[in-house]
Amino acid sequence: MATLAEIRAKLVAQENKSQNNSKQSRGADALYPFWDADVDTTTVIRFLPDADASNDYFWRERQVIKMPFPGVKGVAENKPVTVQVPCVEMWGEQCPVHAEIRPWYKDPSMEKLASTYWKKRSYLFQGFVVEDTVNEKEKPENPVRRFIISPQIFKVIKAGLMDPDMDNLPTDYDSGTDFRIVKTPNGQWPDYSTSNYARRERSLSENERAAIEQYGLNDLNDYMPKRPSAEELEVIMEMFEASVDGQLYDPARWGNFYRPYGVDFDGVEMAPNNSSGSTRSAPAPKAAAPAPKAAAPAPAADEDDDIPFKSNEEVAAEVSAPVESSKPKQDASDILAMIRNRKTD
Repeated sequence: MATLAEIRAKLVAQENKSQNNSKQSRGADALYPFWDADVDTTTVIRFLPDADASNDYFWRERQVIKMPFPGVKGVAENKPVTVQVPCVEMWGEQCPVHAEIRPWYKDPSMEKLASTYWKKRSYLFQGFVVEDTVNEKEKPENPVRRFIISPQIFKVIKAGLMDPDMDNLPTDYDSGTDFRIVKTPNGQWPDYSTSNYARRERSLSENERAAIEQYGLNDLNDYMPKRPSAEELEVIMEMFEASVDGQLYDPARWGNFYRPYGVDFDGVEMAPNNSSGSTRSAPAPKAAAPAPKAAAPAPAADEDDDIPFKSNEEVAAEVSAPVESSKPKQDASDILAMIRNRKTD
């Protein structure tokens, strides 16, 4: 892993690049759900380095796209669901979905629809839970946990690294620093903006060192989304067009690739997932429900998404909410025509 000075230099370079440009499944015994803590509480954690020495940071950035559907064909056609897919911009590639929606931000009537499909960022860390405010009933045997950190908290983590008063990496076993996740109320979603590093450095305890010796550190890349193949990118674009068009999610066409959370497909005949069969042969049904609109304000095209991370329970509640009945100002058929015309150019 890089030194603190090297990390600072890379963070500054990334920030400058951003300004110049304009401006995995939850493991019940491994992923620590700090978001389940009560409001007005402080959870204390200690970050650890990535086992992958080629990773300059002690975290990995995840970028995913959430695609809403009004229901699942032949399973639960009146229950809205969301399908989450990886955004290939994580790997420095051009994302075909974002290539389509970036121009939408130039039209005020399409901003909300564009924000529905804008990538959501989160950050994967690992470390110890020093002070547990979730009060877990069952704790894993291995105390080295994983943390999914929202952009709001990550900004605090990054700001602390840039603070000249921080002399050592927070992950240093002898002179590192704990991190305090402060949860306060702020309307519908909790606020974590007052989170901070501890004021004093702390050496890892004998028990913590013994746990690292016994279990080792995780390679964070093992818990990142799978990089889509060319075939999977085609499926992602097909689902995107169907989602914009307000169609039902079709498990027979896409179930072998990407699935909505919490939906059982038992008894549904899947299309073949190999070179001898196509997942795109079945015609797409037209659903009566229009494409849903986003509730959150549209982010700028190259800025972090700052929507707070939601627990599995919150996601399940969100995707069960009714789909708005009013159409965007620009009809979905017009948008699809624009997408398809672009393909033939």
